[in-house]
Amino acid sequence: MRLPRSFYRLPVRFDVERLQAELAALPPAAWAPHPNGEAGNEAVRLISVNGGDNEEVNGTMRMTAHLERSPYLRQLLASFGVVWSRSRLLKLAPGARVPVHADIHHHWFFRVRLHVPIVTDPQVRFTCDGETVHMAAGEAWIFDNWRLHRVENDSAIERVHLVADTSGNAAFWELVARGERHEGAAPMLRFAPGLEATPLTERSVPRPVMPPAEMELLVLDLRADLAPEIEAPEGRARLAPYHALLLGLVRDWRAAYSLHGEDPAGFGAYEQIRARVRERSRALGAGIVTRSNQVAAHRVLEARILRAALGAGDAVGRAPPAA
Repeated sequence: MRLPRSFYRLPVRFDVERLQAELAALPPAAWAPHPNGEAGNEAVRLISVNGGDNEEVNGTMRMTAHLERSPYLRQLLASFGVVWSRSRLLKLAPGARVPVHADIHHHWFFRVRLHVPIVTDPQVRFTCDGETVHMAAGEAWIFDNWRLHRVENDSAIERVHLVADTSGNAAFWELVARGERHEGAAPMLRFAPGLEATPLTERSVPRPVMPPAEMELLVLDLRADLAPEIEAPEGRARLAPYHALLLGLVRDWRAAYSLHGEDPAGFGAYEQIRARVRERSRALGAGIVTRSNQVAAHRVLEARILRAALGAGDAVGRAPPAA
C-alpha cells in the first residue's frame, strides 16, 4: 500500500518482557527458513492460510498453533481491531541483510505491514526510500513497502520482529494519523491474564477472475506511475505504445468478462489475453520503470495484475530495482 511518507510510528507500546517470554517459549522447530532461501532469515508463522505451514496469501486465514499458544501476541493483534492477513515472527541473524527491494505484488496493493520489534539493537537499521530508522523494542511501526527498502542487522544478536499484514480500518488509520501528532511516551498495552483474545483474520475467498473494475483500477494506478528509465526523447517515445497496450488489456478483459463472466469454460479466453499482453509487455516495456520505485514496468504488470487476474494466483516475493 502506498503511503504519503516512508515511515509512521504508531502511538502505542507493548510489553517487551512478556513478548520475549512468549518468543522464548516457542520450540526451535517452529522456525522455518525464508521461502526465497535468503541466509539468516527465518520465520514463525502466526496467521496463515488455514493455519498451516505455508507462505500463501490467498484463502481463509486462521491462527496457527504457535499463535494459539501465545496469549499476549493474540492480545496485541486483537487490540488493533483490524482484520489480519498473513502474519509472522521474522528473525534476522547477526550480520544478515534483507536486500533492497519493493513489494509490488497484488497482495500489497491493498495492505500495509505492521512491525513490532521484540528483540533488537540500535545497530539494526531499516531504510525506506533513503530514510533510515531504528525501530525500538515494543514500538509499533508501518512503512510504505511499495518504495525501495532494506534492513541491515549489524549487531551481534538475532533481531526478531512481529510482522502482520492488514488493510486496516477507519480507527486504525486514525491511530496512524495521531502518531504523527503524538508527543511524549505512548501508552502501553500490558498483558491481561485470563483474557482469551482472538484476532480477526481474513476469511474471503478470492474470485477466480479479476472483475473488470479492479483491473481498470490497477492499470490506471500503474499508468500514472510509468516513466522512462533514462530521461531522453527515445525513452519517452517508448511510453505511448506501452500505455496503448495497457488500455487494450482493460478493454479486452472487460469484453471477455461480459461474455464469459466467471464461467470456467471462458478461462481459455482470459489466458489468451494474458499470454498476449505478457509477451508484448516484455518487448514494449524495455526501458520503462515505475517512477516511484524504479522497478521494471513489465515486472509490476506481471506481479500486480496479470498473475492475480485469473485463478487467484498471487505469489508474494521481492522485486529489486530495474538497474
